[in-house]
Amino acid sequence: MNPLSKLSPASGINVVQPGTTWSEVARPVSQAERIQTVDILRGVALLGILLMNIPYFSMAEYFSEVFRSDPSNINFWVNAGITILFEGKMRALFSMIFGVGIILFMARKEKTEPGQARQSATGLFYRRMGWLVLFGLIDSHVLLWMGDILYYYGIIGMIAFWFRKMKPTYLALGVPLVAIIGFVSSTLFYQNVRDKRLAYLAVQTVSKQGQKLTAIQEQTVKDWQEAQKQFFPNKAEVAEHTRMMKSSNYFTVAKRYRKDVWEQQTIYLVFSLWDPLALMLLGMALYKSGFFTGQWPRRRYWQTMLIGYGLGLPLVTYSFYYGYTNIPNAAAFMVYFEKHPILWIDLIYPFQRILLVMAHASLLILLIQSGRIQELLNRLSAVGQMAFTNYVMHTLICTFVFYGYGLNQYAGWQFYQLYYLVAAIWVLQLIVSPIWLKYYHFGPLEWAWRSLTYWQRQPMRRAVSLPDYQPALTRNE
Repeated sequence: MNPLSKLSPASGINVVQPGTTWSEVARPVSQAERIQTVDILRGVALLGILLMNIPYFSMAEYFSEVFRSDPSNINFWVNAGITILFEGKMRALFSMIFGVGIILFMARKEKTEPGQARQSATGLFYRRMGWLVLFGLIDSHVLLWMGDILYYYGIIGMIAFWFRKMKPTYLALGVPLVAIIGFVSSTLFYQNVRDKRLAYLAVQTVSKQGQKLTAIQEQTVKDWQEAQKQFFPNKAEVAEHTRMMKSSNYFTVAKRYRKDVWEQQTIYLVFSLWDPLALMLLGMALYKSGFFTGQWPRRRYWQTMLIGYGLGLPLVTYSFYYGYTNIPNAAAFMVYFEKHPILWIDLIYPFQRILLVMAHASLLILLIQSGRIQELLNRLSAVGQMAFTNYVMHTLICTFVFYGYGLNQYAGWQFYQLYYLVAAIWVLQLIVSPIWLKYYHFGPLEWAWRSLTYWQRQPMRRAVSLPDYQPALTRNE
């Protein structure tokens, strides 16, 4: 029997019968209602994100300068592989699945009797996102992870919520629209900084001729120096930041991050919203079309995968090679920066990222439908079901290993060595997550989040432990 036959084609979850009361649906999704494909994709994205995050836990700023232009260095090739196959794609997949989660959270609750119940569902969702914002603030300002996404997802989720009922075509338009706006805005920003650089060079020419600088020219020098300090390497500042990160004093490490993180979360927040929002909306569109529930014909998944890899891999490989040959380090970028008013190469990024994330997702769905490596897929499903807990576990493990108040390994490892730890964390979470879910309904943070959302303590321990953790919905049969 095809397990998807139990599902509503529109929503992908169990149909709620007319007359169902609010109290019957105002609860977390049960194990029997979970969609394994969504959990597996979330698990893969969660583990994949660590590939990109771990250097920012562990490496000094501008860490890639020493190997980015050296193909004889193993770090060059490790970085190349991660950049080509995973950079941006795992975050994109995670954002898309978060968008799916918004629909899944609301679907059952909105099928109850109209009126007060639907208003309560909206309030419930906003309470859920509000707690996520708070958890994000704790992750970034208490646990000191500068790359936290929970805060942003909570805020962006509140915005994405209002688009959830749009037609898939309109939802998907957000990605190209944001890509175009993003390229235009980043180009204007780039040109603004470049103009400061060119004006500074003109003033330097005047200064070398022995002429006294005017007040306007002196301000031009100050403007460039400020921009240079903010956007280009400063060896003394990098050394000071590294010293702070290696301090055994928690508050010294916190001082290194908190101001910058808070500015990103407030002053620059508006610039961080649009890309994840567009990806969440794309996730909603793909879910409504049946992509994430395995309802597309197998031939269509194959086509999506082959087109995605066939176009995406050459594009991203060319982009990486172009960067290697033209902008291998900060000094080369400065020269390039002065000669090129527009970074046309940046147009490749949004195209190759979507092509490859769709190819990755299609490959995973085909594997799920094939019934192969089922044991691994079940473990990935468990990791995805506990994504919140596992994400924060990444923070706890990496800050303990690398920060000065832990094992103080910051700036002490080769780039490639970081991925031994990544592999160890993956193995740990693939082993522990299914064992935990054998005895408990939720991961510990998932349990806390749900209890706070529903404002009621949720049952945690299973009345009878499962003989082996098995997701409720497996492959199509």
